[in-house]
Amino acid sequence: MDHTSVDYKRRLSIPWLFEMAWRDGRRNRSRLFLFVSSIIFGIAALVAVYSFGFNLKKDVDNQAATLIGADLAIMSNKPVEASMQPLIDSLGDRRSRERSFASMIYFPKGKGTRLVQVRALQGDFPYYGSLETIPIKAGTDFRKGKKAVVDQTLMLQFNAKVNDSIKVGKVTFLISGILNKAPGQTGISAGIAPIVYIPLQYLEQTGLMQKGSRISYNFYYKYDHKADISKLTKSLDARLDKAGMNYDTIERRKENTGRSFGDLTRFLSLVGFIALLLGCVGVASAMHIYVREKIASIAIMRCLGVKAREAFLIYLIQIAGIGLIGSIIGSVLGSFVQHILPVVFKDFLPISISTDTSWMAIGQGILLGVIISVLFALLPLIAIRNISPLNTLRISYEPINLLGDPLRWLVYVLILLFIVVFSFLQLDSWLASAFFTIGILIAFVILTLIAKLLMYLVRLFIQSSWSYLWRQGFANLYRPNNQTIILIVSIGLSTAFICTLFFIQSLLVRQVTISASGNQANMILFDIQTSQEKAVAGLARQHQLPVLQQVPVVTIRLQKINGKTEADVKKDTALKISPHVFANEYRITYRDSLTPTEKVTDGHWIGHASKTGDVPISVEDRFAKHNHLKLGDHLLFNVQGIPVATKITSIRVVNWNKMQTNFLIVFPKGALDDAPQFHVLLTRVPSKAASASFQQAVVRQFPNVSIVDLGLVLSILDDLLDKLGDIIRFMAMFSIITGVVVLIASVRISKYQRIQESVLLRTMGASRRQILAITAIEYFFLGSLSAATGILIAFAGSWLLAKYNFEIPFNADLLPALLLFLAIAILTIIIGLFNSRGILNKPPLEILRRDV
Repeated sequence: MDHTSVDYKRRLSIPWLFEMAWRDGRRNRSRLFLFVSSIIFGIAALVAVYSFGFNLKKDVDNQAATLIGADLAIMSNKPVEASMQPLIDSLGDRRSRERSFASMIYFPKGKGTRLVQVRALQGDFPYYGSLETIPIKAGTDFRKGKKAVVDQTLMLQFNAKVNDSIKVGKVTFLISGILNKAPGQTGISAGIAPIVYIPLQYLEQTGLMQKGSRISYNFYYKYDHKADISKLTKSLDARLDKAGMNYDTIERRKENTGRSFGDLTRFLSLVGFIALLLGCVGVASAMHIYVREKIASIAIMRCLGVKAREAFLIYLIQIAGIGLIGSIIGSVLGSFVQHILPVVFKDFLPISISTDTSWMAIGQGILLGVIISVLFALLPLIAIRNISPLNTLRISYEPINLLGDPLRWLVYVLILLFIVVFSFLQLDSWLASAFFTIGILIAFVILTLIAKLLMYLVRLFIQSSWSYLWRQGFANLYRPNNQTIILIVSIGLSTAFICTLFFIQSLLVRQVTISASGNQANMILFDIQTSQEKAVAGLARQHQLPVLQQVPVVTIRLQKINGKTEADVKKDTALKISPHVFANEYRITYRDSLTPTEKVTDGHWIGHASKTGDVPISVEDRFAKHNHLKLGDHLLFNVQGIPVATKITSIRVVNWNKMQTNFLIVFPKGALDDAPQFHVLLTRVPSKAASASFQQAVVRQFPNVSIVDLGLVLSILDDLLDKLGDIIRFMAMFSIITGVVVLIASVRISKYQRIQESVLLRTMGASRRQILAITAIEYFFLGSLSAATGILIAFAGSWLLAKYNFEIPFNADLLPALLLFLAIAILTIIIGLFNSRGILNKPPLEILRRDV
């Protein structure tokens, strides 16, 4: 009685618990480390992303001035009003002016043409950083004569050299240098809209500043004395806004850039977190099997007086310790990986990123790894509390139900809370984090149910007439200690992730390819002046090209919605109208009929304007929903200084995926016929040679006309998608590697469970070849079912994205899916056979004598 009382009051000895955890884990260290090895790459991904994010934030703060190139920038898409000119001229100690617009340029040497972004510059801009050119002095010398600095992508495309010439409008410029980088420019933007710098003093001579031309007017200021730019812009905000002008400062650019790339790092963190969750599945499954193997040892410990909570703590210390080691390894690996991320993202970043070691990121990774290891190991560990000393006697006859403890529901809640909180820290939205968690749960549930269904079907359809090898191999898919569920969940989710990427990328490229096929337009000519309209159309017909469409375009601004101005909307948030709707400049058209890409969903289309009353207009449905516009609303527009009252009489759905001139707002015929306008012409060229010939003719005769060649757009889009694909594939690699590690860990764990079965087969006379065949069949179907399940989910997910997000037809490319399927199936077989070699190369008695 006294002994019992003393034992009951015995306090926990922390050193003794650690000593017992060390002793018990000494013979199982390799197996314990295998349990948490699956989280190493997830931790590595997160530490790499965290380090990248910390360095990115630091570098944005340090290099923000070079992104804008000045202390203050003021931008306008129309000429400066006379009343604003004194203000514009009074700011700053040093000033630069720039006119920026899209235009065709011509390379006389190679007779090539290309749509580019022309920047006509005057002054010493940039004041921070520089125009990075070859030779270096070209970045400043080009301003002193008829010289140009041309983007390196253009120089490579047209095989141009320094001291060659280009023609911009009516003026020929000497190429004085190759432009490698401009302030705020990224590799992607250079590919989409390559830049050509020319001196501003020659812009008028080019003849490109036509009425209706879309030109940005930019002003850059440098203060040589200390100035409070924030206070200055606050005092100018109202005047600039009224004049339709925007501004940018170093602090504003720093904030906007930091926010944009903060979103990027949060997204990458979620991708890494998915890899970590895959590893967590491996940890939970492996620990479940490990605890089953330890039931006898724990029962013996209980007979020797060890309390249930002490036994629980011993194994918890084991897991926490090995989780700490795994997290440290993952954090070190992530620190090395973060040196690769700036290279992967170089085309998307306007600044250079440092690769300093972030101890904050390493600390976060280690802490997260330990929490993950313990949290997901708790599910099987809490069952240790229910193992009694009597299990030493009845274990062979009475299996232990490790899921019978009601505390498992508390662990489930803790796991869900962890996922929600972590995703909230990345998304900064409880709603978004809830949806993310629900999405993860649905994916896991679907994969688990499919795994169970497949196990049931295999059990149902297996036939006694089949050969023994096939029956045994199939039976291993549902027999005790099978790995079907864990492999299908982990490998299936990884497969779904990477396969969805391939499907969406191929869908987007195919959609643009379809737009370039058949009889649809594949070339657009815009900025055509009214006086040039007939002549440009005649030139197209001379080159045997069809004129598929000619559309007038008018530039307008919105002044009032139902009598409410921008100032009214800012004061009254109950109106639910964004003030930005008034700040934008809209390019609209007028016509008497709808196009094949449009369909009226509400109201009635009116194609001709009456001489009295408000002008009936049609508004695109998403634009209407976003700005809370509806039928009968009255909008007042400013058309080149003239107010035009309108009324919404129809709402249209527009298919933006078609190669067609589509507009947010369409006026009827007779409303804007005399307004200042330019025209757009759509045609189709049959070949690259015909395209080049026609473009050369247009540039020679009509230098102000710009051309968009869909063939070039397709190649740029393909390159862009490839680069985006490389980034996503790089991050998905962590999920794939984690899935493979979980696969290896799961198969290795099954090795310990299947040794006795294999030995019995050897003892009964099974040959080495037969056991290998059984193993190969089992793991082939494990890999096949995992890959097939993931690919099916990718099909479903891609179909949903195509239908409801991109709104394009779904036609998946099956080749990547097939290759992925074969790769995973073969890898699974190889790992399974590799693990069996230790059993097959030794006599049965030798293996039976070993304490496995």
